[in-house]
Amino acid sequence: MDNIAIQVKEVEKVYKLYDKPSDRIAEALGFGRGRKRHREHHALKGIDLTIRQGECVGIIGTNGSGKSTLLKIITGVVNPTRGSVTVNGRISALLELGAGFNMEYNGIENIYLNGTMIGFSEKEIDEKMDAILEFADIGEYVYQPVKTYSSGMFVRLAFAVAINIEPEILIVDEALSVGDVFFQAKCYHKFEEFKEMGKTIVFVSHDLSSISKYCDRVALLNQGVKLGEGEPKKMIDIYKQVLVGQYAVPESGESLLDDEELRRAAAGQRGTSDRGAAAAVPADGISQNPELLEYGSRKAVIAEYYITDEKGARTSAVLKGSTFTIHMHVRMQEDIQAPIFAFTIKNVRGTEITGTNTMFEKAFLDPVRAGEERHVTFTQRMNLQGGDYLLSLGVTGYENDDFTVYHRLYDVLNLTVVSDKDTVGFYDMDSVVEVR
Repeated sequence: MDNIAIQVKEVEKVYKLYDKPSDRIAEALGFGRGRKRHREHHALKGIDLTIRQGECVGIIGTNGSGKSTLLKIITGVVNPTRGSVTVNGRISALLELGAGFNMEYNGIENIYLNGTMIGFSEKEIDEKMDAILEFADIGEYVYQPVKTYSSGMFVRLAFAVAINIEPEILIVDEALSVGDVFFQAKCYHKFEEFKEMGKTIVFVSHDLSSISKYCDRVALLNQGVKLGEGEPKKMIDIYKQVLVGQYAVPESGESLLDDEELRRAAAGQRGTSDRGAAAAVPADGISQNPELLEYGSRKAVIAEYYITDEKGARTSAVLKGSTFTIHMHVRMQEDIQAPIFAFTIKNVRGTEITGTNTMFEKAFLDPVRAGEERHVTFTQRMNLQGGDYLLSLGVTGYENDDFTVYHRLYDVLNLTVVSDKDTVGFYDMDSVVEVR
């Protein structure tokens, strides 16, 4: 227990919502005793979360899922209605823009204000001032009231203060998306330094690539409930189900689904014995991922899938620099106005590397009838670096302007790229080099 940085136990947060200000005043003064003038909004419902020292933990979820409320409770900005939070270590928090800053003060004054609130003396802040100003890099604006700052300048100063006061726990809530690309790169480099130093980081973001890259573990919230926590790739895949309304939200207090139940829920609450002929099958000799995530309304079904090399042979290994083709046999169970066929390639950590679909490519925009089948192929040159990747497939569309998933197969096949020359990053630019 000594290595726990943050312990959240059965935390609930209930807000009282009033239709008009007079109802709030009347209830506060006790007018009309026994009459309820408010509605209750349960922002958090029995959240448990343990974060250990040195971990980088991501918190993801849709807007209104309770992410920011949880961070505010952890940092002491908001008190929980029920439950408890224990924090071991000095916290530095970068919450929404404006938190902890006085808009009338200039940048320098706000640096002293924030440092003092955290517990530093004026002398200690003086010693850190140069490092803060260098990282923020906002020039003479630091002497102007922060109410005159752009959002980008504001987040530069706020992050510079947050990471230069030697916190043991750094909490960041989405604010980095405001800065420019160069500042974001500098911030993420600082994340790497913090991780190497054994600092604890709690990171809320809609940038799933950053969540996948930097986080050791991810907690997924939805409608105030923690759906689960675990490795980033698994939680991100479940989050994508939530985004399209195809994940059942458990009631507060229910036990979380185990791995097998998660897979069944992802497939639309079907057991393995119920899949029958409608289930997708891989090509002969190609192993399917036993942990694949499958879900959708199944108005269209991916009945078969495979990869072929440039000679047309079915394979799961592709030579770098060669041409390969991804195949999908799709069966229509109902009439569909305009199905969209798609593939995505991810690395083993779950970061989406590349992919496309027939809508992007303007390749197929026609209606289809129930009973029809389509053989969809995506042919391209393999320029990814050597290594193992995961292939995901999908059939989606729009119904009355609402995005709908008909059938998705996440991480269904392993794709191995065989290479005798790897460059930097995920993708080979295939450069032509001249030295004169």
